[in-house]
Amino acid sequence: MTITKAKHSRSLLNPWRLLGWGTIAGLIALPAIAMRFTGEVDWTSEDFVFATVMLGGVGLAFELAVRASGSWAYRGGAALALGAGLITLWANAAVGIVGDEDRLINLWFNLIPLLALFAAIGARFWARGMAVAMTATAAAQIAVGVMVQLNGEFAWVFTLVLAAAWLASAWLFRKASATS
Repeated sequence: MTITKAKHSRSLLNPWRLLGWGTIAGLIALPAIAMRFTGEVDWTSEDFVFATVMLGGVGLAFELAVRASGSWAYRGGAALALGAGLITLWANAAVGIVGDEDRLINLWFNLIPLLALFAAIGARFWARGMAVAMTATAAAQIAVGVMVQLNGEFAWVFTLVLAAAWLASAWLFRKASATS
């Protein structure tokens, strides 16, 4: 029992873990600090709650991915997928990907991280299934980009950058599945 507690307490003080959670706390605190010095930053309490839920959720999901596999490829794939999902949701909520954030066409972009999440759950977070899930997510990202283009809007840079992130994530998961 004593050994388990000592081992557990050491893992809580892991420098990578402290760096990750410290970075998240710093990113959440940054707008509050900026608001003290400039009127350009004007966050409400809802903005801070949104940031805390989004960044904390990504941090928690990455903690689970780290515990799921010791493979650096798996962890990298998870980090890329989580980052792509976070960027998509944050950009869409903040300013909108197509026009402003109130345009209904932007809701299509929110479906991409949701698809990634449900596909990952369906794959039971196994590396081989995650590779397929992230490839499907990249295809969906491109499909939404085509749909937006056919609607007369332009979002190709965003679409291609995120599709590349999903594909890189898939490649890393495929690499992780080959080594396990």
